[in-house]
Amino acid sequence: MKEKVEKVVLAYSGGLDTSVILKWLKETYGCEVVAFVADLGQKEELEGLKEKGLKSGASKVYVDDLREEFVRDFIFPMLRANAIYEGGYLMGTSIARPLIAKRQVEIAQAEGADAVSHGATGKGNDQVRFEITYLALSPRIRIIAPWKIWDFKSRTDLIQYAEKHGIPIPVTQQKPYSSDRNLLHISFEGGILEDPWMEPPEDMFLLTRSPEKSPDNPLYIEIDFEEGNPVALNGQRLSPARLLAELNRLGGENGIGRVDMVENRYVGMKSRGVYETPGGTILHAAHRAVESITMDREVMHLRDSLIPRYSEMVYYGYWYSPEREVLQKMIDESQRTITGTARLKLFKGNCLVTGRKSAQSLYSCDFATFEEDQVYDQKDAAGFIRLNALRLRIRALMKEGKCG
Repeated sequence: MKEKVEKVVLAYSGGLDTSVILKWLKETYGCEVVAFVADLGQKEELEGLKEKGLKSGASKVYVDDLREEFVRDFIFPMLRANAIYEGGYLMGTSIARPLIAKRQVEIAQAEGADAVSHGATGKGNDQVRFEITYLALSPRIRIIAPWKIWDFKSRTDLIQYAEKHGIPIPVTQQKPYSSDRNLLHISFEGGILEDPWMEPPEDMFLLTRSPEKSPDNPLYIEIDFEEGNPVALNGQRLSPARLLAELNRLGGENGIGRVDMVENRYVGMKSRGVYETPGGTILHAAHRAVESITMDREVMHLRDSLIPRYSEMVYYGYWYSPEREVLQKMIDESQRTITGTARLKLFKGNCLVTGRKSAQSLYSCDFATFEEDQVYDQKDAAGFIRLNALRLRIRALMKEGKCG
C-alpha cells in the first residue's frame, strides 16, 4: 500500500517523461496533480502546454514567466564566477533546476499540496538538483520521483506507454535523444548520442548554424559591463533576458557556442552531452576580457582557483548551500571594479576578443610599453629575480655539496 497523497505539484515540460508521469501519478495515487511549467525561454516548446496538461488530467496548470529572474538572479551570478564545469560545460541545465524547484515549492505551499514530483531519472544529475533544492527550501515536503519507483526501465518503455494511452509526445523511435532548452542553452543527450564516437547529426541543432554555413564576413559587437554584469549591447541598454536573447540570435547566426563533451556526472558515471550556448559563450569571453584590465592579479588568481569548486556546486545541485552563498559573496566583492566594455568578433564558430576598455583599467601604457619610458627602471628587475631565485640557488648548491 502506497502512502496516501492528496495533491502533487509536478514540474511539467510536456516532454516524454513528464507527460507520462502526469497520468501515472493519477493512476497510481488517485491524487490531484497541479502541473507547473517554468518559462525559461523555451519559446515554441511552450505552445499549447497549458491545454495539453489540462487534457492529460492536471487540475490546474501554472505557466510562469521566469525569464528575467532566471538571467538576473541565476545566470549572471554564475557568469560573475566564470563558472564552467570540466572546462567545457556552461551549465545551462544545471543552473535552471534550482529556480524551477524553488518556484515549485512556492506553488506547493500556495496550493496546500503535500508532495512535489519531477521527471529526472535515478541515473542523472537533475534528481539531485531538484531534490536537494526541495529539501533546502521545504524540509518536510514529500518527494515523488517516479523513475526510482515505477516499473518502466527505459524511455522506450515510456514511448510505448504514451502510445498505448494516446499521450502526445515530442520524442519518436526515430529521434530518441532528449533535449532541454532555456535562455542559456539547449542540451541533447541519450539515444544515438550515447555512442561517444558518433558525430551529432546536423539537423539536430536548433540555436546555431553550422560554422561552415555561417556568414563569410565577421560581425563585431560591443558589450558593456557594470560590476561584473552585462548591461548593454552595442551601446543599447537591455534587460538581462533581452540581452541574452539577442546574443543568442547573433551568436547562433555565426555558429558560436557548440560543445560536444563527455562529462562526469555527480552519481559517478560518465555521460556524453551536446550543447548549444551561443549567448553564454559570448558573455563568458567578454566578461573575461573586461576582468583582464580591471581585476587585481592576486584577486584574479584566488578567484580562478575557486572556479572548479564553484562549478561543482552548481553542477551537483548545491545552489542553496551555505558554501555557495559564502563563495558568491567573495566573488561579488571581486566584481566591484569589473566595469567596462569588451569588443568581440564573431566569425564562423569563433568568438574572438578584439578590444577592451574601462575607466577603472589597471592597464597602463606607460608601464607596459616596450619603448623608452620614464616610470620603470629595468635595472630593478635584477634584484627582483635574484631574490625570487634564492631558494632555487640554495637547493642547487645543496646538491653540489657547497652549502652549509
